[in-house]
Amino acid sequence: MRIATYQYQGRRHVGQVSADGHTVTAFELDDASRGAQPLIERAAAGARMPMATGAIVPSSDVKLEAPLPRPFRNLWCVGRNYHAHAKELRETVFKDSAKAVDQWPIVFTKVPECVIADGETVRLPGTAVSSQIDYEAELALVIGKGGKNISRADALSHVFGWTIVNDVTARDVQMRHQQWDMGKSFDTFCPMGPWIVTADALDGTDTRVRCWVNDELRQDARTTDLIFDIPTLIETVSRGITLYPGDVIATGTPAGVGMGLTPPSWLETGDVVRIEIDGIGTLSNRFE
Repeated sequence: MRIATYQYQGRRHVGQVSADGHTVTAFELDDASRGAQPLIERAAAGARMPMATGAIVPSSDVKLEAPLPRPFRNLWCVGRNYHAHAKELRETVFKDSAKAVDQWPIVFTKVPECVIADGETVRLPGTAVSSQIDYEAELALVIGKGGKNISRADALSHVFGWTIVNDVTARDVQMRHQQWDMGKSFDTFCPMGPWIVTADALDGTDTRVRCWVNDELRQDARTTDLIFDIPTLIETVSRGITLYPGDVIATGTPAGVGMGLTPPSWLETGDVVRIEIDGIGTLSNRFE
């Protein structure tokens, strides 16, 4: 099932996208202000998903929003989780931890206020703030059933579904502050979408992640190439920390980021970054 949050006739709705993508049917929800969050909480409590019995409208008539327009807390993100990506940035971002690639995941966060939707504009902050804006195509998982100290063996049973995230990054700010949250959390720096695909409809442990900048293919990998697989990430993030329904974990980006090119290639006004993940769809955003 594909669950979308969208605007239609001036109101926010949550609905099920048809198999062919041509229509979306609204769920009967008392409150759609939190996007898909109520559906996730309902599923986590063991209740059945409500039927999509509301208005059926053409997809072309709606404006997609991020499936979780304002996550209830920071997104969890994983750095250096593909071997080739670790190699391409071993002399820059990962210089101080280059020898510890296989020991522990690097985990940081992005503030919820930086989330925007497919088709919305990423705002470049201006060179006085940062002149090195980069893209990172990532598969993200959405936690369904919460928990603490979740075992690797049980981890996938805690996944509600999957979405796409562009972990937009100000590289100079990331390097300057060493801890990454500031360089990752500028306004509009987390495109998410186009929707959530439920866990029963996609095996996120084996899917393809690709990214184009202005129609030039930059990133192409499978999630089977992850250094730390998805169950391990859930186990790690939940060590001593309770995960809740609706928590988002971005699983890392493949090689091919702008910083890893020779010479580096930073995003500029007018650039369009398009990410495709098999089984989910496309997330595309223009930078201005």
